[in-house]
Amino acid sequence: MTILYAFCAAAIMGAALYMILSRNLVRILLGLALLSTGVNVMLFVAGDFGSRQPPLIRAGEKALGEAADPLAQALILTAIVIGFALTVVLATIVVTGWRSSGSLDARDLDAAEQPDDPEIREPHAD
Repeated sequence: MTILYAFCAAAIMGAALYMILSRNLVRILLGLALLSTGVNVMLFVAGDFGSRQPPLIRAGEKALGEAADPLAQALILTAIVIGFALTVVLATIVVTGWRSSGSLDARDLDAAEQPDDPEIREPHAD
């Protein structure tokens, strides 16, 4: 089952990289969101949930048997939060770029950053 999860993570990350290489800003945004999902699946696979090892238990206490590893769960939860924050920031950048240029093509955003006024390009030395 671990091999299946590893192939799923690789397929998700491959599709994400394909989308990131696009010139459409929405595809880039969705590709980065998909990449964060692929990282979450990779962390899930690396967490080794099938080992059935109990967490650290104090001496004299009853063993928990099939408890999950809390470190892998904390890493996945942190990666989900970071991925969501990254998606929100990038969505804000995409909306700002669309409002400034009226296009979702990344090549048009480069032209939108160059001002037409030559005085703005090269400030005067006072």
